[in-house]
Amino acid sequence: MKKLYAPWRSPYAGSIDQGKKENTTADTCVFCTQLAEHNDEHHLILYRGEHHAVMINKYPYNAGHLLIISLKHLAALEELSPASRGELIELTSSCVAILKKELHAEGVNVGINLGKIAGAGIPSHIHMHILPRWNGDTNFLPTLADTKQISFDLRDIYARLKPAFDALAITV
Repeated sequence: MKKLYAPWRSPYAGSIDQGKKENTTADTCVFCTQLAEHNDEHHLILYRGEHHAVMINKYPYNAGHLLIISLKHLAALEELSPASRGELIELTSSCVAILKKELHAEGVNVGINLGKIAGAGIPSHIHMHILPRWNGDTNFLPTLADTKQISFDLRDIYARLKPAFDALAITV
């Protein structure tokens, strides 16, 4: 496999072992830590609801890759209250609409990886991925070089999306 030099991914690569532990507690969870700091712009948190927050994935697959994160340190859908599950779906729908309007996404992948074996990067804290897609957003690099190129600034994406999330009013 060929390598594309991407030093900005060092913090992520160094945190993989800690994050993949099924039994990470709220004290050591990166999501819980970022939510507790209330430094939303720094952590790219776009929205805080009653049960969930929306943030930009710091290690995205595409521009505008969002995460909807439970405000509680829970691992499974069945642990969420009915109101929390309702807010999760309402936020998912709103995120899709915002990505289509603000970033002109032509399609969107939505999903939750439940558990380490299912691919969850932080299996102890449930989170939904909202991944905007465009025609041609992949090229030869993943196929021939097993490498994905990301060519955008997360802060610029935050600035573009933040007004739409500031205007959001979710009620469940």
